[in-house]
Amino acid sequence: MGIIEARDVVYEYVRRDEEGNVEGVTKAVNDVSLDIKQGDFIAILGHNGSGKSTLAKHMNAILNPTEGTIWVDGMDTNEEENVWNIRQTAGMVFQNPDNQIIGQVVEEDVGFGPENMGVPTKEIWERVEESLKAVGMYQFRKHSPNKLSGGQKQRVSIAGVLAMHPKCIVLDEPTAMLDPSGRKEVIRAVRGLNQVEGVTVVLITHYMEEIIHADRVFVMDQGKIAMEGTPREIFSQVEKLKSLRLDVPQVTLLAYELKKQGIPLPDGILTTDELIRALGLE
Repeated sequence: MGIIEARDVVYEYVRRDEEGNVEGVTKAVNDVSLDIKQGDFIAILGHNGSGKSTLAKHMNAILNPTEGTIWVDGMDTNEEENVWNIRQTAGMVFQNPDNQIIGQVVEEDVGFGPENMGVPTKEIWERVEESLKAVGMYQFRKHSPNKLSGGQKQRVSIAGVLAMHPKCIVLDEPTAMLDPSGRKEVIRAVRGLNQVEGVTVVLITHYMEEIIHADRVFVMDQGKIAMEGTPREIFSQVEKLKSLRLDVPQVTLLAYELKKQGIPLPDGILTTDELIRALGLE
C-alpha cells in the first residue's frame, strides 16, 4: 500500500433550498481509485469544478468519502481516531497563504504547528530553521509575514507544514493567487522538498507548466479520472486535453502545431530546450 491510496471513492454534495429541503445531489468525486507511493511527485489537473480540490481535501481527512475508502499511510480516513495522525502525516497547503499564516513573525508562525504537537522547544527551533532553509526563506525569519510578497508568504506556509515533519504534502492550487515569478518560487521550493527531502508531493493545479517535472499526472473531469500517465504521455494528447477544457504548455502547443505542418517532431515536447534540440538548432 502506498502513502495515499483511494479505492472507489465517491463524494456527494447535497444541495438544499432556502427552507433546507434537498434540491439535488452532485457527485463531486465519482468512483476514483489511485495509489500514490512514498516519495512520488504527483500532479492532479482539471478545470474548475472537475473535483480535484474536493479529492485533495480527502487526503488529510478534511472531507470523508460518501462511499469508498482512502488510506493515508495505512490509516483509514473514515475512522475518527486516525484523524490527528493523518493530519500529521499529510500536511495541507491551500490557495490563499493569508488563511494559513497566523504568527506576527515568520519563525513564530512556522513553529506554531510543532508547538501544538508538543514538540520540545529546542527541537521546534531546529525544525523552524531547517524548514525555512528548505524553502529558501531563512533570511526572512525575523520579518513580519505582512511585509512579504505572495510567493514568499506561500513558501512560509509550506515551511509551516514542513516543520511538522509530514511524510506527504498536499498542495491545493498553491499558486492560484500568485504572479508568474511567485509561482516559479513556490514550484521550485516544492520540487526541492520532493527531490532533496524525499517528501511525497501531491500538487493540485490547472497551470500546465507546473506539472512537467511530476512523476505521474492524473487529469480529472466531472469527478472522474479522465487521463493518467507521465507528463509526456499526457501532453502527447493535445486534442484530448483541449476537449477537457485544459491548455497545454506553450512550447508543447508550438511543437504540436509545427508537427501538423509536416515538421518531424516527437510527441509531448515539454521544454524549450527539448524543442530546440528536436529542431536541430543547438
